[in-house]
Amino acid sequence: MRLNELAPPGGGSGAPDLASTPAQKKAAADAIEKHLEPDTKKAGDTAEESTGAAVKEFGAKDGEGWDTSPALKKAHETWGKQVKALMGRLGSEKTALRNTSVLFRNNDIGIAFQARQSSSLDKL
Repeated sequence: MRLNELAPPGGGSGAPDLASTPAQKKAAADAIEKHLEPDTKKAGDTAEESTGAAVKEFGAKDGEGWDTSPALKKAHETWGKQVKALMGRLGSEKTALRNTSVLFRNNDIGIAFQARQSSSLDKL
């Protein structure tokens, strides 16, 4: 796609609209809550146990250890931060999906209120 052209009829990518119904948003939020969050936490916990065991196994026992141990530990710390960030993102997306209909309703109410306000021309 070139920026100095109009998009073809029907949109640029041909992908469906991102709009969805409140039921679809609720289903997506429920899927995050019931599947993605618990499964991600479970995978993180499993990796925590197995990586901890590997770090210990490769660590120094008699004053000498493998270089693998500190490298695994560092990689695991980085991975743990990424899992934590992912869990936070999943929670944010879940909350956003659940709050969207409330935000739209409040916007509609606010616009309706502004539209009904009398104008200074009404007093003439």
